[in-house]
Order: sequence, then structure tokens, then C-alpha cells
Amino acid sequence: MGIVNKKNGVDTDLLNFGLDTLMEKYPYLKDFFSALEIDPCPDQKTLAMRIESLSPDHLSQFGLDHESLSAQVLEFIAKMEQCRCKSHGRLDHLVIGAGFDKNGHPEAMGITLFPGEVVSVVGPTGSGKSQLLSDIECLAQGDTPSGRNVLPDGKPLEAQSRFSGEFRLVAQLSQNMNFVMDLTVEAFLQMHAESRLIDNIPEKTKQIYQSAVMLAGEPFALDTAITSLSGGQSRALMIADVAYLSASPVVLIDEIENAGIDRVKAISLLLNKEKIVLISTHDPLLALSCDRRIVIRNGGIVDVVKTLEAEKKSAAYLADLDKKMGLLRERVRKGKHLVFDQNFFFKHL
Repeated sequence: MGIVNKKNGVDTDLLNFGLDTLMEKYPYLKDFFSALEIDPCPDQKTLAMRIESLSPDHLSQFGLDHESLSAQVLEFIAKMEQCRCKSHGRLDHLVIGAGFDKNGHPEAMGITLFPGEVVSVVGPTGSGKSQLLSDIECLAQGDTPSGRNVLPDGKPLEAQSRFSGEFRLVAQLSQNMNFVMDLTVEAFLQMHAESRLIDNIPEKTKQIYQSAVMLAGEPFALDTAITSLSGGQSRALMIADVAYLSASPVVLIDEIENAGIDRVKAISLLLNKEKIVLISTHDPLLALSCDRRIVIRNGGIVDVVKTLEAEKKSAAYLADLDKKMGLLRERVRKGKHLVFDQNFFFKHL
């Protein structure tokens, strides 16, 4: 089913294909016709013939005629296929141009980020870490308090692309997340996978669920209502969901250490998906697990620090200590006593 003739980037030859062929290749057409109260009638020879067979009175209820309906169905297929291919979500690099600190002084530097790397954002409380993440989320064009310019592939975006809710370049996981939909974990994941036109949805749903349980450290079931998940479980579910389903090539996470999840595994999961990941953190283990650290002070970027090999070795030591602290937290959760002596830490852990 090659593209032969196009109008405004849409394959007009699709109108001459059989409905049975189109419905098999583009199953989402069923929902399109259903919304317009149209029976697809696959026995009709072509899509054009089915459209022409519809009465003008029926189409006028939806503000359509035969010509406009033909254009809409072709545009619908084109956009759905764009979503399937995720061509909108590819980035070669992301440029964060230098802006100004809280006193209006120029930032020391900007930074260019690349897919496949995880970068931490560090600095004291109130230093401006969240403002940097906010600038990236809205793809700032010098119109935020920091005056920064965030340029996908080094180029400014038109307003239509920048504020489009259809194809977002940036996904953000904030500290405060609350589900409002009355769905089970399984239903939520299936719905998101379907909206992304993912193949083999049951397998993908299981993969995301298993990853989320691994990150959370506290089990929950596929039939658990998402509104009853704990804060840590919710963050774990959304990190796994973003890693496997999100088309956004940039992921922002604000203080993941407060979520009670396995932070190092979360980084590994996101890193494997070739995304640009930025994590605002006070956690030395997280900072040393990242490729680089953006240092924020008084609202401005003052340095970008590359993680040294010696620091990566230190991170392994910190990970061992963190594991032991995790076991202590688990003892507290289970109501066990914590009686310390000089050998307790090594004897019981």
C-alpha cells in the first residue's frame, strides 16, 4: 500500500483501496466511523464509494459533506500513523541557552544534552532547580523568569509546535502525583498502550507492570485500583510507563529520592530507552550515578560537572550503604526492633 498521490502530505490514493484492506491495516478507523455514527460496511468496494453512499443529511449533522469527510479521514490516518511511528519524538540534541540568575546576572554557561545520557540537577533548596526543569518543560524561548532559551536540535520552535498537546517533546514526573481515573493498573496501561498504537499490548502491559513492581519494592497487583497506589508505587508505575510507552524524548524527574523507589534501577530503565533524562536531586548516590551534574546557584547554572571514574567507584560504595539502609527501613516497616551495638550494622545486615 504505497503512497502514490498526496495532497497536503496525505495519501489520497487510500480512498481507492478496499474498506476490508483499510480496516485491517488501520483498525482505529472503526472508532473514527463510530464517532460519526457510520457503519463501515466492509463489503463496499472502496473507501471513496462508502463515503459517497452516505446521505448529505447524515453528514450535515456533523458539519460535513462528502469532500470534507474524505479529507478528514485521510488526515486522521496520517496523524495516527505519525503517532505510531513517533517521528515527532526524535531529537539529535537539546540546547539550553544561558539566561540569567535571580539577580539578573548572566549565567556562567548553558548546556547541550544528548539522547542516552542521564544528567542530574543539583544545588541547595531554593536555588532554582525546579525553574530549570520548568524552562525545559515549556521549551522556554526567553519568556520565563530565567530568560533561558531551550532549543530542540538547536532551533527555536514555532508557537504551534511548542504548545501543542498532541506531540509533546517533554514528559515530566513531579513530586506530587495523584490519579483521578477510576481504573485498575492493567486497564490504565492498556488504555495508554492503545492510544500509542502499541503492538502486542498484553505483553507490553506485563513488562511495564513487572518493571514498576521492581522499582517500587512493595508489591501491587494488576487489578489494583490506581487511586489506591501509594506515592512510591505511583511514581514507579509512571516511570516504567514513560520508559516503555512515552514518545517524549526528554524526561524530567523532580527529586526521585523522595518516592521510596529504587533510584538506580529507575535510571537504568530510562537510560536503556535512549532518552534525555534530567533528575533534580539532593541524593549523592543519584548524582554520582549520572553522566553529568548541572550545578545551580542563586537561580543560575554555575557549572557542569562530568562524573569522574573515581566518583563512579564511590557510587558503588554508596549503593552498598543505601542497600543496607533500605533493609533497615524494611525492618521498621515490619515492626521489628532496631537495637544497635557496635556489630549490629554488619551482623544483621
